[in-house]
Amino acid sequence: MAKKPVQLDANGHRKFGIRDSVAYAAGDLGCNMSFALKGTMALFWTQIMGMGMWYSLLLIIVQVWDAINDPLIGTLIDADRRTYRRNKFLQYIWIGSIGLIVGGACCFLPFAGAPVFAKAIIFVAGYVIWDAFYTIANVPYGSLLSLISNDPADRASLSAWRSVGSMVGNMLPMVILPFIIYDKVAGPDGKLVDVLNGNKVFLAALIMGVLGFICFQFMIKNTEIRVDTSVRLNEEQPRFNVIEALKNFVKNRPAVGATVAAMGMFIGMQGAATAVSVVFQIYFKNAQISGVVQLFAMIPILVFTPLARKMVVKFGKKELSVLGSICAIIGGLGLFIITPDNTGLDLVIYILCQLVYSLGLGIYSTVSWAMMGDAIDYNEWKTGKREEGIVYSLHSFFRKLAQGVGPAVALLIMGGLGYVNNAVDPATGAAIIDVTLLSWDVAVKLRILVAALFLASAVLQFIGLGLIYNLGKKNLQTMNEELAARRAAK
Repeated sequence: MAKKPVQLDANGHRKFGIRDSVAYAAGDLGCNMSFALKGTMALFWTQIMGMGMWYSLLLIIVQVWDAINDPLIGTLIDADRRTYRRNKFLQYIWIGSIGLIVGGACCFLPFAGAPVFAKAIIFVAGYVIWDAFYTIANVPYGSLLSLISNDPADRASLSAWRSVGSMVGNMLPMVILPFIIYDKVAGPDGKLVDVLNGNKVFLAALIMGVLGFICFQFMIKNTEIRVDTSVRLNEEQPRFNVIEALKNFVKNRPAVGATVAAMGMFIGMQGAATAVSVVFQIYFKNAQISGVVQLFAMIPILVFTPLARKMVVKFGKKELSVLGSICAIIGGLGLFIITPDNTGLDLVIYILCQLVYSLGLGIYSTVSWAMMGDAIDYNEWKTGKREEGIVYSLHSFFRKLAQGVGPAVALLIMGGLGYVNNAVDPATGAAIIDVTLLSWDVAVKLRILVAALFLASAVLQFIGLGLIYNLGKKNLQTMNEELAARRAAK
């Protein structure tokens, strides 16, 4: 049977289609194969490695590396004028995908009997290696959206499919890992409690790194660059200036608004992740079902994603995402409803409120990356310079800041609420946090903390999207028309 010929557009590129969307989704699937275990990192370093509250301090310290790492790599990518066979962004992604296999596993080396200073070195070194390669892969990946197509509907499709890749990359580990990395251990009262197994976590991290590499290779092979990159690499422009680029980012309201919203989203997703895991360990007393419950909460996102493209064309990205943030606030408020003594009704209420919260989160997440693509265009519209790398890397830095500081602050609060004990591993003598010794009173407090973190997340999303982001449907159309005219003139 003859192979169907590839249809080309007016510029000789393969026409945009489902192949592009699926390939782009595979890229975020690859990122999240590595990133999904970050929610387990706090449990691993407190319950297995015995770092306790030291982990919170170390997590904040490594964010200093993030402050250097993300903008530096973004700047290097923007300043790279070399010609690559595929595309320079794809080349950087290829390099990052290899490093993530090693870096991800380094974050979960199960040396529980090592001295505290050695554990600190292991954590910082492992995190720095992982973070560097994650940035090398992730910053160019995010920037690719604005180069695959400049059509708003195509970008909405890419953003929606990226959300699908992200969700699948989060859901698979979320559902499967709790059944693999926990062991049933009898507590002082004889009841079984789920306890983390460090060796299993390390093996899972290694396997997920390999799966992520495979996803990245699929994306690289099937990505078509359609936007003229010569506009971005204008040799006649002044030499790249980092300080000026930073000032441009601060003046870029869409980038700042989308970044504030993303930070809010990750405070909810990552900041609450450790608290949620412990709540299912000691409050609902079933860590295995935590992934299933969170998977169920993803249903609204899956339902909305296929509708995203048409709804964006009709209503606009900003307008839809603001509505989503309001839904998330309602769901966050509902999570404060707690029945006495943890009845079955309590879990039902928790799941229903998670559904409402996830609906709001899903509406925003499916268009969030398209909004950053528009923010990159906004930077070019206002300044005349196209700085994909630095705009996206600064956005990525603040996201990662929320991903790091959020869990660190949450852990400090958890410590104040009682998530600390003086248990010692009898085999190694290492201090650990033993969940079998945590009281019911602590469990209830952590349950309320989860609700507070989700509500704070939703409020920040509303502030970023509703009060700061200024590219509504009409403004976006004006910007796109003016940029198209400029590019045609060049």
